[in-house]
Amino acid sequence: MASNLGNSVGLGEIFVPALALMLVLEGILPFLAPAAWREAFSRMIRLRDGQLRFMGLVSMLAGLLLLILTR
Repeated sequence: MASNLGNSVGLGEIFVPALALMLVLEGILPFLAPAAWREAFSRMIRLRDGQLRFMGLVSMLAGLLLLILTR
């Protein structure tokens, strides 16, 4: 069985850039439209736990689907 040690990628080579990209994307709305971001955030804190969990689930599933489609 052949080894792919030469092609292995460390966790930091994927996780750190992904985290950096997430931070950039999350910072765009508060930077460009702070009032809209504040309004959206104030609406989110009024949601029930179940609603927030559902939003989190949908977000995770969308991310997983994107990862599967792009690999």
